[in-house]
Amino acid sequence: MIKLENEIKITIREDNQNPFLRDHFTSVGKEYTATTDSLKVIGEIPKDLHGIYVRNGHNQVHEPLGVYHSFDGDGMLHAVHFENGKAEYRNRFVRTTGFLAEQGAGKSLWPGMLEPHLGSRRGWGSIGAMKDNAGTDVICHAGKLIATMSQCSELNQLDPRTLDPAEPDHWNLKIAQDGGICSHYKVDNDTGELMFFNFSERPPYMHYGVLDSNSNLKHYVPIELPGIRWPHDLGVTKNYSILHDLPFIFDPELLAKGERKVTFFDDMPARFGIIPRHGTNEDVKWFEATPCFILHLSNCYEKGDEVIMEGCITTNPRKPAVGKQDHDAIQKMVNQFDKSATRYRMHRWAFNMKTGKTREEYLDDEVTEFPTVNNEYVGKPYRYSYNALFGDKPWWLKGLKKFDLLSNTTQRYEFGEGRCGSEAHVALREGAVDEDDGYVITLVTDMIEDQSECVILDAKDISRGPIARIILPHRIPIGAHACWVEGDRIDGERV
Repeated sequence: MIKLENEIKITIREDNQNPFLRDHFTSVGKEYTATTDSLKVIGEIPKDLHGIYVRNGHNQVHEPLGVYHSFDGDGMLHAVHFENGKAEYRNRFVRTTGFLAEQGAGKSLWPGMLEPHLGSRRGWGSIGAMKDNAGTDVICHAGKLIATMSQCSELNQLDPRTLDPAEPDHWNLKIAQDGGICSHYKVDNDTGELMFFNFSERPPYMHYGVLDSNSNLKHYVPIELPGIRWPHDLGVTKNYSILHDLPFIFDPELLAKGERKVTFFDDMPARFGIIPRHGTNEDVKWFEATPCFILHLSNCYEKGDEVIMEGCITTNPRKPAVGKQDHDAIQKMVNQFDKSATRYRMHRWAFNMKTGKTREEYLDDEVTEFPTVNNEYVGKPYRYSYNALFGDKPWWLKGLKKFDLLSNTTQRYEFGEGRCGSEAHVALREGAVDEDDGYVITLVTDMIEDQSECVILDAKDISRGPIARIILPHRIPIGAHACWVEGDRIDGERV
């Protein structure tokens, strides 16, 4: 069965030359439900694979108001539900308040993150001027998907099976005034708790919170920072969370004049605040490290007196200024996503909770990003990280690299010419024993064949290539983040 459920009219002008609206970024307006009884399957879908792979991404509907940034587009979820050797695909827009308002108007009503001065309505995000597009991150908790944007947004919740909007939890209003919830919240599968943060342009500039396994707001505290920050990720261990205060910030002198220019201050140390999971601002222990910016962590864990954090680091971050844009705005965005220049690489930090000292080291020289680990090992000692490899186009994920952090060996798989992938996630097989006893799932768009597909790899040996490929009903744009929802967590946490 392939059913076209709905079609949203895309109103982007054909002469709009912004590269983040064309080619592998080209938006789609059709929402499908399709099963593998009708979809072409190359290979065989494993019968011991049960759960849902969900990928979020920015899929702009209307001609932008101002210069479009790739983080501005309307959120669209693509989900593949696996059970008993079959699969069902769905894609749906995240119907945020902003999305619905623009559908009613038939045009863009809010500017993007680069030109907030063009706004004439109350908005969302840390600046308070964007539409809540909910297009960056997605994770499942307490039986609901949560979709958000990187600049903080409302609690956009959806049914993981149908992708229909779900009633937001009551605590949404409590945190909305502080900026909402930022992307890169983390779930501890053992306790069912979800740790999150937000940030804004008002003191104390950050808040940190914990939801219990039923999505009740269990803990929520202000975190004092020296000024306005744009953090992107959060680390968690079994007993702590790790907050980021990084020196890639608005230039304070220009900000005092009303100008927002994100500047990397390479003489200012990176700071990491380690807070007990249910601690307060007074409990935070701050550590200093090499000046850097971090988009995404692989994992964090405790080892003796140390808290270990591993992820991808750059010491040469780039980002366009926020405000009136000049003729170089597009090129500056291209530079932002030039991984050969920013050189994000795997890195390890070790924070000694007794001495207050930081140790750090690079783990690899090759450029990788979007690292993911097995959900069962989030916050625990682990062995494997699955990272994206990059091509020479913006946001072109050309393949995967598997790190064995115990043996210091790697594996790789590249998708092939004209093919770009999505963030990959580990799906353990039913009855799995080992950390990599299962599958790696991603979505791949083939620009030559003009199609997209769900690709299933063997997590133990990704270099063997696909076990199965499921051809989707349409070619989809590249995406942001994804998640894996275990079959026994679809309806709620295990505890």
